[in-house]
Amino acid sequence: MTESSTVSILDMDATTLSQKIQAQQLTSSEIVKTYINHIKSINPIINALVEDRFEEALKEAKQADEKVQQGKPLGKLHGIPITLKDAMDVKGMKTTGGLIHLKDNVAEEDAELVKRLKLEGAIIIGKTNTPVLCFCQETDNKLYGRTNNPWDITRTAGGSSGGEGALIASGGAAIGIGSDIGGSIRFPSHFNGTVGFKSGNNQVPIKGNFPDVTIALQKRMFGVGAIAKSVADATLIHHIIADSIPKSVDLSQFELNIPIENLVFPANDSTKRALLKAKSALSNRFFIIDSEPLYYRDAALYWQLIMSINNPTDSYIAFNGKRPRFLYEFLKEKLTKKSKLHFYYTWAGFGANLFKPSAKKVAELEEIIPKLEKEVNAYLQHRILILPVYHETALQHGKVYWEIFSIKKTFLKYMPFVAYANTWGLPSLTVPVAEDERGLPIGLQVISAVGNEDAIFQVGQILENKLRGFKRAL
Repeated sequence: MTESSTVSILDMDATTLSQKIQAQQLTSSEIVKTYINHIKSINPIINALVEDRFEEALKEAKQADEKVQQGKPLGKLHGIPITLKDAMDVKGMKTTGGLIHLKDNVAEEDAELVKRLKLEGAIIIGKTNTPVLCFCQETDNKLYGRTNNPWDITRTAGGSSGGEGALIASGGAAIGIGSDIGGSIRFPSHFNGTVGFKSGNNQVPIKGNFPDVTIALQKRMFGVGAIAKSVADATLIHHIIADSIPKSVDLSQFELNIPIENLVFPANDSTKRALLKAKSALSNRFFIIDSEPLYYRDAALYWQLIMSINNPTDSYIAFNGKRPRFLYEFLKEKLTKKSKLHFYYTWAGFGANLFKPSAKKVAELEEIIPKLEKEVNAYLQHRILILPVYHETALQHGKVYWEIFSIKKTFLKYMPFVAYANTWGLPSLTVPVAEDERGLPIGLQVISAVGNEDAIFQVGQILENKLRGFKRAL
């Protein structure tokens, strides 16, 4: 295989590779070998893949090729190498949550969405890094260490699907799968320059996700979807893993809201320029307004309250059987580096305990949130919203964490862009549209009501075609 053909395989999205396999222009064995070799080259730099199944994947690729030669029916991802966030159970692979005491925790069965991907012929080549129990927007833990942004290894890859974002941005798999309850697909997609899709309330099954989301108010905020090289791939994955395929819609029935004058929350100049580029790219197709979205200013506070209902103490006890002393472990790690828990997790746990709502407040949330969610979905029934993901591009390691988990409650300033889709249970697609002056990617969100996923994907493809789109980092 020539160097140029290797490069083209790494740059192709899963949709294109699938077409090549089915047309017998490429074999699954060629493709899988190419990605495995590339991972071996890049992973020492970015530390994204934490467990591989290279041997098994090569055997499955050979079997996939035999199936093509025999003319048997092929799935939508037949012979395509994919990776998944460590939080998703894959039979025979570890699911650790980044915890040292779970380093040998092997899943006994596949998560429901993994079963659906395998039925379509996907070949899993590995799992990727997360923060502890996925409880952070940066990716680092004491078991596997820190994941680096491939555009600048001194900068964050985001989280909690940060390993997935960094790997796909580097060309480490044809496509990846992440999950998102607080920007966990969209932060990595924005910071690393990938396409990312968070599904809406109750659209994709979450059985086999770790840690399990058991609180009803949190389940409605949780979404699963692709971290990908193209909007076509994000669409394909959603159609495979969702309980039902979204209906087709006519874009002429939608208006577009791009808040720029009414953005309210801070965004740097390069982010505002990206919004203006998106407005220009879409101006011929839509009536565009600039207004503050419904219940926009409430989203971040409600998100924090909901996320604090069962705080990290409860999760940690469930998986370790012991009550963590968060402040003690935080100080121990900062002073001696000898805690088994990363200080990101311990400080976040300490803070979440402080914010934990009372039983009375939880009852109020259980009553008001579904009502407001219904209103927001009605507001977006024929409307598409374009928002930033974060106020700037990938920051130095640790800075995003302290902006979101500061005792000064700066999450109220920096979380509203991503919290909007989580708090109101909305589908959201992140598309790379521009770069800042340092060449770091900028992604914007395309958001609408549950049921309008087809409109979201259509708008995403326009932005992808007219603006930056995916570019491989390594």
